[in-house]
Amino acid sequence: MRVGNLYENKEKTRLSFEFFPPRDEKAEAGFYKVVDDLTKLSPDYMSVTFGAGGSTKEGSYQAVKKMITEKNLPTVAYIAGFGLGPDEITTVLDKYKELGVETIFVIRGDEPRTDDFTPHPDSFSYASDMLSFIRERYDFDLGCAGYPEGHIQAESLDKDIEYLKLKVANGAKYVVAQYCYDNTLFFKYVEKCRAAGIAVPIIPGIMPVYSIKLTNMLCKLCGAMIPEEMAAKLDSLAEADKSEVAAFGVDFAIKQCSELLKHGVDGLHFYTMDRSKSVTEIVNRLREDNLL
Repeated sequence: MRVGNLYENKEKTRLSFEFFPPRDEKAEAGFYKVVDDLTKLSPDYMSVTFGAGGSTKEGSYQAVKKMITEKNLPTVAYIAGFGLGPDEITTVLDKYKELGVETIFVIRGDEPRTDDFTPHPDSFSYASDMLSFIRERYDFDLGCAGYPEGHIQAESLDKDIEYLKLKVANGAKYVVAQYCYDNTLFFKYVEKCRAAGIAVPIIPGIMPVYSIKLTNMLCKLCGAMIPEEMAAKLDSLAEADKSEVAAFGVDFAIKQCSELLKHGVDGLHFYTMDRSKSVTEIVNRLREDNLL
């Protein structure tokens, strides 16, 4: 399954879900139940992340393997190259190629938060370098990340778009944009990318509010802004039952997705956080409104 080809077909808005692999055997049953639940929504593909410094590379591989060989699901494999040497990267990619993976999502990734991690001296500093390395050696479709509010380490949004243009020049056929809660930022980002000559599909990432704690933590981690109105609502829900918070998250995401779909986006990419209930409700309600 080649994601680049999927987005070339403009007759259908594509739906995709992202998972992180289970950390241990105890978590596996719950993980695959979520996968099975969301499979019922008939997504166009699912993707499995890859931990910082290769910390989950075996777990990621096993999850991708089971999803492809046992569940027959269209699956994209992530690779995060921070700290990994070229030989380690080719070892990972060779195994994915043997599985029949046709699309790889390429990110630099974060530095592992451990004291004993030593990056390989020949590791890649940028995702654009990894993309070039992979394109020269493999026939994968390649995807990359974009940042509507600018990468948290970028000098500026304009500079970050320059880096994105290089990633596309080095082989990325599509871009999944990091989530943001203000669609205006996404629309302006796409306009800037198009003006810079970036023509590949740019897919908005959707992160529903699952809990207030998780939302605040993730936004701080990746530099995503919480709009003032949304922040006020979350503050008012500080003592509310978790189901009430989740219901707000569903309603907010439906409103956000509705606007994105009416603007003709090529797809919606949901960060599931290995949960199914909210995403299922969001997708079903969008379909009931004939938006998806």
